[in-house]
Amino acid sequence: MVTGFLLFVRLSALAQPASRITILVDAFSQSPTLKQDWGFAALIEYDGKRILFDTGNNADIFAFNTKALNIDLTRLDFVVLSHRHGDHTDGLRHLLKVNPEVRIYVPNDEYFGGPTPMGFFRRKEPTLPAHMRYFNGKVPQQIPHGSPWPQKNMSRIDSSVQINPNITIVRNLSKERLFGETPELSLAIRTTRGQVLVVGCSHPGIEQILSSIGAKENPVRLLVGGLHLVQTPQAELERLAKALREEWNVTSIAPGHCTGEGGFITLQQVFGAQYQYAGLGVQIPLP
Repeated sequence: MVTGFLLFVRLSALAQPASRITILVDAFSQSPTLKQDWGFAALIEYDGKRILFDTGNNADIFAFNTKALNIDLTRLDFVVLSHRHGDHTDGLRHLLKVNPEVRIYVPNDEYFGGPTPMGFFRRKEPTLPAHMRYFNGKVPQQIPHGSPWPQKNMSRIDSSVQINPNITIVRNLSKERLFGETPELSLAIRTTRGQVLVVGCSHPGIEQILSSIGAKENPVRLLVGGLHLVQTPQAELERLAKALREEWNVTSIAPGHCTGEGGFITLQQVFGAQYQYAGLGVQIPLP
């Protein structure tokens, strides 16, 4: 009787849907098998939903990494492209081959291409371990952006959209920041322990995005993604890191992509044990 009850408990636990974020594309990693690339892509699994957030800079690398991580791209509820830059969109060329009918949410905007500015990598932090540095500290001479997004299956977003009671696609833009005029979508997830916020590049500014989801009133349990701090002066990095923790009620942070090596080390110092490494291939549990 007891044995049967324990078996039931174990099987029930196994039957529970996954609640996690898996990093599919980024330029830093501890994995010897996955392929690093400038750009971002992540799979969010929560509340029975499987959401692809961005698709990386290179469709072939996106395809390789998703296969290596056993990600079934035919089983997606929808896709969110955070913004128009090719280092977040090129994987669509592979995705639409394997899942041609999937719904894709994008900002109502035009595509913008061009190489990633090398100034993004000018500030280097050799004190960081190699797995926390872009391309392990050996940045290529040029990093081209991926291809434009197609028109198929696109739902263009002019304002925030609530997908269900727990998941909202949040739209922001700002005319006061570099690339801030680029409309950007983030994903806000309501959990029983607070909000989870997933961001692509935070071009409008992470503080504006946090304000748009009411972070001061509804604390953010976990912040994941790119914060676009690659060229931010150290004094501002320190101010922002402290503000995220003390003013914006961010409990835990898992930065990636364009946060910058200086951003990584500063946020790690401020958040301490609540800093989560979010390199390529990592699975981040959701609260």
